[in-house]
Amino acid sequence: MYVCSCFGVTEAQVRRHADDGACTPRQIASACKAGTDCGSCVRRIQAILGRGACPSRDLADRGEPAFAEPAFAELEEAA
Repeated sequence: MYVCSCFGVTEAQVRRHADDGACTPRQIASACKAGTDCGSCVRRIQAILGRGACPSRDLADRGEPAFAEPAFAELEEAA
């Protein structure tokens, strides 16, 4: 079933991107463009993603940092 008619993105594709770590409609959009044209599919994408399906969202709900701080020392060493 198509979720995004504008770009021909299916529900299976959205689920695959979610399994690969996309937790928000914006991350899904970055992965496959769904939701970036008319926007009518964004609520469907939100429904597919569901609540609590993302580990970083669970951390944020508990007030903990959701993303790791950038390792500036590692970046400087690589340069």
